[in-house]
Order: sequence, then structure tokens, then C-alpha cells
Amino acid sequence: MGLSWQQGPLSAGAIGRFLTPDPLPERLLFAERLRRRMRVQFNSAWIADSENVILLHEPGRYPVAYFPREDVHEQALVAGDKVTHHKDLGDTAWYAVHAGERTTERAAWEFTALPAHVAELQGRIAFAWRAMDAFYEEDERILGHAADPYHRIDIRSTSRALEVRLGDTVIARSEHPVVLYESGFAPRWYVPRADIDEARLRPVESQTFCPYKGLCDYYDIGDARRAAWSYRNAYREVDRISDLVSFEADKVEVHLDGTRLRPEPGQNVVPHGIDRGLDADEVKPH
Repeated sequence: MGLSWQQGPLSAGAIGRFLTPDPLPERLLFAERLRRRMRVQFNSAWIADSENVILLHEPGRYPVAYFPREDVHEQALVAGDKVTHHKDLGDTAWYAVHAGERTTERAAWEFTALPAHVAELQGRIAFAWRAMDAFYEEDERILGHAADPYHRIDIRSTSRALEVRLGDTVIARSEHPVVLYESGFAPRWYVPRADIDEARLRPVESQTFCPYKGLCDYYDIGDARRAAWSYRNAYREVDRISDLVSFEADKVEVHLDGTRLRPEPGQNVVPHGIDRGLDADEVKPH
């Protein structure tokens, strides 16, 4: 999550509200300096390198990084004929990105008719995430989308009793699960494999990834498709959930202290636009 997507305060599915006497505009955009060095790699070349990136939070979208034109390699952008119109930010000019023998069309864009109140984005370039080889903060690759400084994960141990059932079959029973609190999501309960009847879990071939937790494996349980998941080797920052298993409350019954958990709305991640589309291929080296 973050400010503008999932159930964040600037998203259409926000679970809270601003305590103001008058209604806010239907769409609020928020821009801020990232305060991190960010670099873009294309065809093994560094085509952008900046400590002055602006991060744009737009309702329903992941955050997007905008680089000052002077921090983009002068030969990396090839102007094209394509111009689109953004409902809030005006005309959008599209560029091909070029380095060495490689050129990718519609791989970068710039707002060319910004309203007066959006001066922060004047003369700045954004790159389509999936069209680039990689994005980096300092020397570490950032996966999926620009890192959202408002995204947070907390992991807590608990002694609450958790039971997972499919019909009359007990799939898991634990008195020491781990609960993961992630911005914009309902709590996710993770169970040690020792407390699971693993014979009931059928691995699924496809994987996804989370930019904050890592590569995710899925399991079918009976007729319930992708009813459980596990980060077998979670990122170091969240390694407390490594190889634990969590269960989808809308596909199997998950009971916490005897009360059945129900799925909350707005929990699905929906890709938006040309620079989105999270999938496991993103973590593979180019």
C-alpha cells in the first residue's frame, strides 16, 4: 500500500477519512521529493541518475518516479509523435528510449502542458517500469515500482489459536502463528509448517512477487485454487515469515480464537497502465 492505492488515504477505497468540514476533491494527487539517489538501467547502460527525483502518488496507481531532464542521458530519449492527455496533468508526450543497439517505443513520458499548480513536475521524465532493465536506489535494485515511503510492514508473534479448515478437514492448527500487518491490508496470519498438514498443500507452478516481501509460492487445497501462499525465502527485512504459510480466508475457513475470519474488501492488487504489471518475471536478471 501507500498513500494512493489499495486502501490508502488518497485511494478510492480508503477505509478512513479526512476530518474536514468540507468534502475534499474526488481525486487528490500528491508529489514529494524522494530524497534517495535513484538510477535507471537500459541495455546495460545507466540512462538516468538523480538525487532529485519527485515521486507522484496518483489515486489507484503505484507511485511513479520523475527525473529532472538534466539527470537523464541526453541521447537516451527519442521524441515520438504520440501525445495523450492526462485528466489532471494535461498533455503527455511519449518518448522511445535508446541505448546502444536497442530502442523501445513509448518507454518514457513527460507532461508538456501542466497546470500552474503542478510546477514540481515541469521538465521531468518518467520511465515505464517494465520497459527498463532495472531501477536502483544506490546499488540495490528496486522491484515492481518505485519504493513507497509510506508502505510499512510490522510482524508480531502471538499465542492466539489459529485453525484452518476445508469442510471437515483440519489443514492447520497453531497456537503460535505470526501476524503480519501491512499498510492497506487486513492482518495476514502465517503458520509454521510444523503446524500444517502439508500433504493437503499442492504446489502451484506459477509465482508472483511482492516488492517488499519477495517471491511468493502458492498452493491449492482440495478444490480451492491458490488457497495458501508462502514466501519460501522472504527478504531479509521480513525474514520472520520465511517458509511460513498463510491462507486465503475466502477460499478456506480460517478461525482465530474460535471466530471465523472474513475477507475484507479492497485487498486485491490491480495493475494500472503501461508501467505496471507485477509478476515473477520482474525478479529475473535481464
